Amino acid sequence: MLFTMNAQDLLDGLNTVTRALAARPAKQILEGVLISADEDGITLTCSDGSLSIESSITAEVKEPGRVVLPGKLFTELVRKLPGGSVTIKVGDNHAASIRCMASRSNLAGMNPMEYPEMAEVSSGVAVQIQQNRLRDMIARVVFAIAVDETRQILTGCLLEVTPDEARLVALDGYRLAMQKLFQPFQLPEDRDSLKAVIPGRVLSELSKILPEEETFCTLLFDRNRMQATFGNTRLSTVLLAGEYIDYRKILPPSFKTMAKANRLEVQNAIDRASLMAREGKNNLIRMSFESQKLTISSNAELGDVLEEMNAALTGDPLEIAFNAKYISDVIRNITDDELCMKFNSNVSPCVFCPVEGDQFLYLILPVRVFQ
Repeated sequence: MLFTMNAQDLLDGLNTVTRALAARPAKQILEGVLISADEDGITLTCSDGSLSIESSITAEVKEPGRVVLPGKLFTELVRKLPGGSVTIKVGDNHAASIRCMASRSNLAGMNPMEYPEMAEVSSGVAVQIQQNRLRDMIARVVFAIAVDETRQILTGCLLEVTPDEARLVALDGYRLAMQKLFQPFQLPEDRDSLKAVIPGRVLSELSKILPEEETFCTLLFDRNRMQATFGNTRLSTVLLAGEYIDYRKILPPSFKTMAKANRLEVQNAIDRASLMAREGKNNLIRMSFESQKLTISSNAELGDVLEEMNAALTGDPLEIAFNAKYISDVIRNITDDELCMKFNSNVSPCVFCPVEGDQFLYLILPVRVFQ
């Protein structure tokens, strides 16, 4: 195999596909990146067995072929190259010779015949979402995906698609995050909705490699796999099996108290209060709503923080406490100028939502505090 290409293009492709590499792969061959060269250019592929990412790149191929090179080491070698064009030649023993200007490197490779084929989703339900919108939706819910694998289904994120809406839902038992996208979707005639539980790690990596562009990403689903295609990149993953929790039963149907406040003021106050909360035993932040005023406080043995600001209150006054990290994560993912918070009591879930519309919803369980 022999090809020449732009070094930065090669590095960009490697940065994309190596996100599929596992920290502790089940097989040595999965530590590598598969390079396939043909008349159309080169294709890079990495896999951890359940997630695979493939990227096609333009190259001048003089001798087609395939090889598997150590993924992380090869990427770092390319990262350190002086730039310009790089030429890679692979011999019969799978050893690669890497040449770039005055730089010369040799790297031992592996037999590509041992590398697993990337599973393809050839048919199923296709969903098209603008890349920048999908990236934004994912980024605003992934923090609420569970990391504890005792309930594996919660380590994934639920995607629901109907003819006029797509929504992503994540919950970990303490908080729920939901983002909605309103646009027409073409579903098969025999289906009125699509539901799929996508592994959290896969969504996190997808959001990092999706370009900030308005062109569409195509998500193709069959019974147990999802394939995402955008630009010159293709991602394939196994979906999580089982029924996701019926999150609609968790959402309160009505509220006794509603408060509106400036989102940036609340976020900055919570950031300051979090500094002291982290020094305390319980990492708690208290919020008190009364007489059109919001008071945010935290305390520890080293001191305390008290923040006051205006808030439009409808309903009963309320004092409630939250884990500082949980409420910080939520407010950090809201970009509206005004924050809308809804409550029933100091021991029931609190909901954060837009003042107008329902593009997003966040729910947090409070912490019971004994006076």
